[in-house]
Amino acid sequence: MPAWILKTEPEEFSWADLVRLQCASWDGVRNPQAIGFMKQMQPGDEAFIYHTGREKAVVGLAQVVSFPRPDPGGVGVIVDVAPVLPLAAVTLARLREIAPPGFLILRQPRLSVAPVPQTLHDLLISASIA
Repeated sequence: MPAWILKTEPEEFSWADLVRLQCASWDGVRNPQAIGFMKQMQPGDEAFIYHTGREKAVVGLAQVVSFPRPDPGGVGVIVDVAPVLPLAAVTLARLREIAPPGFLILRQPRLSVAPVPQTLHDLLISASIA
């Protein structure tokens, strides 16, 4: 099952917001590469929620619960996600230590959506169960 990382500014939309809502549309993605990744998402895929800004950490695990559809705001696509599991924060520094070479989020820090290799998925889960 594919896994993804979804980056968000916690001041705009946080893990806590997703937990409170129980399901939310992941929208606002404008980068063509990130949009391409979102088009590949399927219900059941897992998504690690990563807070950017001052926090810079993976903070939760969500599940994609809809197929991609056009973003009503114009550019891109949206998917719906639901919270699965809060995670003890895996900081950017720790992510750099455990991620495989070439992990897109580390090579392209402005990219907001990217696939997560299975090996990194397993490490994130084992390193961050709250």
